[in-house]
Amino acid sequence: MIFLWATILVLGVLIFVHELGHYFAARSVGVRVERFSIGFPPRFLSFKSVDNGWDVRVFFYHRYQTKISWGPVFETHISKPGKIGSTTEYVLALIPLGGYVKMAGAIDESMDTAITHSPDELMSKSFFAKLWVLSAGVIMNILTAFVLFTGIAYVQGNPEVLDKPMIAEVQPDMPAEAAGLKPGDKITTVNDVLITSWSELQSIINKVPDTPITITLLRDTIKMKFSLTTSHYIVPRENGVDTLGVIGIIQEHVYHPITPGQAIISGYVGTLNSFGLIFLTFEMLSNGSASMKDLGGPILIAQLAGQSAQAGWAPLLTFMALISVNLGFINILPIPGLDGGHILIIMIESIIRRPLSIKARLTIQQVGMAFLLLLMVTVMFNDISRLLN
Repeated sequence: MIFLWATILVLGVLIFVHELGHYFAARSVGVRVERFSIGFPPRFLSFKSVDNGWDVRVFFYHRYQTKISWGPVFETHISKPGKIGSTTEYVLALIPLGGYVKMAGAIDESMDTAITHSPDELMSKSFFAKLWVLSAGVIMNILTAFVLFTGIAYVQGNPEVLDKPMIAEVQPDMPAEAAGLKPGDKITTVNDVLITSWSELQSIINKVPDTPITITLLRDTIKMKFSLTTSHYIVPRENGVDTLGVIGIIQEHVYHPITPGQAIISGYVGTLNSFGLIFLTFEMLSNGSASMKDLGGPILIAQLAGQSAQAGWAPLLTFMALISVNLGFINILPIPGLDGGHILIIMIESIIRRPLSIKARLTIQQVGMAFLLLLMVTVMFNDISRLLN
């Protein structure tokens, strides 16, 4: 259950923040917002801002004449006399893999071609106004990551790693947990080799991925011996990757308080390093040290979110910050259907000094959506393959 709630928290918050950026940016330059949706259709819950209140609808399967179809099963009006409606519909949809803000006069994923050149339509605005609206979601994601990294650093403080071979935490679903190792255990030998520091312990285990080992430790004053088989993880290098042994234990840390200024610097560095990880991934894909099979989608995100939540609030928020940077980076790529694709189109129109035809825009959108669908199928296939294996 923790995997489900962690996934809803991570993706729900980040998608909401991204779309909120588009929403407020559109409103700030006078663009009419027709729909603000969290999730993709079909709609489940709908609030529409109208004069003197709100129209509320709940959607589900129902019988219409002789057919079973998806539609409104409950409708009501929440009265607020004197309220001026914006005609914006706020939607909670069923497919929690994204969201969108439908703006008047924008040819986007909805393939809506209703453009009247009204002053409150996106296409009627200046180049820089359109650029601001289209990039606001990405900006919000980067700011969210920065705020999360800064907050974590300020609350936790600056970590000092202790080099003694004492286990501070045992990670779930790892060899150490399965063998019975516990926090507070002091490791004395690995395969009869004397251990006096954490660095010695890490060096020995890293050299033996997927290998049976014997560990001797002290639990309080009791000497105990455990047999287990190491797991492994992949570390990217300039000339390829290394496979290192791991058993799932974390060393002790002491955290020292830091100033707000130091926390801000830490937030900046954390955000910058997150982009570095993305560029490293592209480099690994280009040099063959990683493949498309290594990419993950919603299922992998759910697994990692759950594992992060089990490890504590700080790992979960750190994971959320990393995903926020990834979401922002992916959305700014110049692929039709993404924010970067829309920005590319308005840049082309600015260069040629005329708008593209509706037919050309629709064709570009259809090609982009087909590519994104293919990419989604690929990462979902990778996720399912990992589960089966």
